[in-house]
Amino acid sequence: MKNRFSFPLLMAAASLALLMALSMGRPQLSTAAIPYSEFLTEVKAGQVSTVSIEGNSISGTFSNGGDFKTYAPEDPGLIGDLIESGVAIEARPPAQPGFLSRLFSAAFPVLLLIGVWIWFMRRQGVGGSGAGGVFGVGKSRAQRVEGGTVKVRLSDVAGVDEAKAEVGELVEFLEDPSRFQRLGGTVPRGVLMVGPPGTGKTLLARAIAGEAGVPFFTVSGSEFVEMFVGVGASRVRDLFKQARESAPCIIFVDEIDAVGRRRGAGLGGGHDEREQTLNQLLVEMDGFQGTEGVIVVAATNRPDVLDPALLRPGRFDRQVTVSLPDVIGRAKILELHMRKVPVASDVDASLIARGTPGFSGADLANLVNEAALVAARSRQDHVDMAALEQAKDKILMGAERRSLIMTEEDRLRTAYHEGGHAILGRLVPEHDPVHKVTIIPRGRALGLTMFLPERDRYSATQRRLESEITTLFGGRVAEEIVYGADAVTTGAENDIERATTIARNMVTKWGFSEAMGPLSYQEDEDEVFLGRSVSRSNQVADETAARIDAEVRNIIDRNYARASVLLTENRDALERLAKALVIHETLTSEQIDAIMAGDTVEDLATGDNRQPPQDAERPDAPARRSLPVGRPAEQY
Repeated sequence: MKNRFSFPLLMAAASLALLMALSMGRPQLSTAAIPYSEFLTEVKAGQVSTVSIEGNSISGTFSNGGDFKTYAPEDPGLIGDLIESGVAIEARPPAQPGFLSRLFSAAFPVLLLIGVWIWFMRRQGVGGSGAGGVFGVGKSRAQRVEGGTVKVRLSDVAGVDEAKAEVGELVEFLEDPSRFQRLGGTVPRGVLMVGPPGTGKTLLARAIAGEAGVPFFTVSGSEFVEMFVGVGASRVRDLFKQARESAPCIIFVDEIDAVGRRRGAGLGGGHDEREQTLNQLLVEMDGFQGTEGVIVVAATNRPDVLDPALLRPGRFDRQVTVSLPDVIGRAKILELHMRKVPVASDVDASLIARGTPGFSGADLANLVNEAALVAARSRQDHVDMAALEQAKDKILMGAERRSLIMTEEDRLRTAYHEGGHAILGRLVPEHDPVHKVTIIPRGRALGLTMFLPERDRYSATQRRLESEITTLFGGRVAEEIVYGADAVTTGAENDIERATTIARNMVTKWGFSEAMGPLSYQEDEDEVFLGRSVSRSNQVADETAARIDAEVRNIIDRNYARASVLLTENRDALERLAKALVIHETLTSEQIDAIMAGDTVEDLATGDNRQPPQDAERPDAPARRSLPVGRPAEQY
């Protein structure tokens, strides 16, 4: 970076010095400068003997031998005055700059503009030193990794066993192609890895490079497209030319949706830069010119916007789904990341994995890192379960905002609100167990009730959805029971929004309404406009929309009433739970179960709570009520 700036500065300084040197005339002796009026006075007094006129500049000598100089305005009578006074006059034309000086003066602005343009292009990375300078704009920007330099292996990837098996075939083919070719099989020309962000698509590509031991070209889809039309296509041609010269090899294109979006969606029709780049990519992957020994691996989390021609067999023959890991995969990922930090003997990766549903591999890596930071702040020598739990709470619920000052009235109201969520989550059927409830402000919330599933879920029943709606209204209903309907706060805004969304999806998408039937009333269509995928919903008739709204309102009212009945029946437990939250601020699932079983806040404070086991082993624990779905609320 230092050398990049020093050369232009040195050239500019040298140019200015040369210009000044060429502009300077011959050296002049030190001469006294006098005003023009004084010069005229001396002329009339006969004190001037000689003058030399060069343009408007006048120099000369006095009668006493002294030198002078002055600047004369346009004075037509000056010559006559000099002749009358007997002054010897010498006249010369104004000095003209030399040929080199005039040439340099004319060329300097042009050279300066060219230098600024070159500097700007280098700063923008177009045609930089790695791409052949300004004349290498169309050169590929892909980074070449020689075989054997990447240390990541497939054994370093966990939680995506099916994806590992799919991409592992590429490695086997590159190691022993004859085993596949003797039966007439051919290796896939392209493999598209699809999955949510953070699931390990790029890590899998690095593992392929490490296992294969062949040259590996890695490039981002955004590096093909530039502001100059035709640059992207030229870079694609150059990339595949280098790949064919290095075959067998692998090309990895990360975020291919940046260049592979569906054609016909841009403002420029088929002539814009992105579409020309995509057309060239399609030809290189499967055109008249063969690409034997070149395997293209690409990654994206938006396969829905890719051009169909890019996904057909012969280009991307195989699509590998890299999904979020299940509980077993999460445990393996945690074990991999825990190798990098010293962990205590009480750390159980499977227990942490059960409490992190929906976490990606990147999320789990961040969890272990946050736990290490927590342990370091506490000056511990090892990362223990307490540090991991604290890190998990921070990721799931946000950082604690203990600097937020809340009055005792606000803390008590928040305790009732969160206690309503926790009690209903404990009572309704098929709901995820309560993991933790707190009135410590985290993120944007004044309090939180966290539910964690006992296992990964891939679908939901109507009973479970209605239980979730009931629990979402637990906070508002608790405030209404304790403070009255006219004293309910705005704290349930997000709860109401989520409950309404679930109820509307039950009616319009999932067929959980007898009145509307198992029909889809809201079909999403993906359109690509200006390079973006836009979701548009089909319109329904006004009468049908009114019936949908009525059914949504019916579901909401039914579960709101159920929440009121259950909290009214368990008002004592609500009071005990709120009192315990005000004192302890955070309660675990075991402490909540103890309060539901009849323990008081004094029992929790003295440590006499029984730390109850699972509900099936506790005869004194209140059983989850299997409430039939669809019955009027007054029958509960």
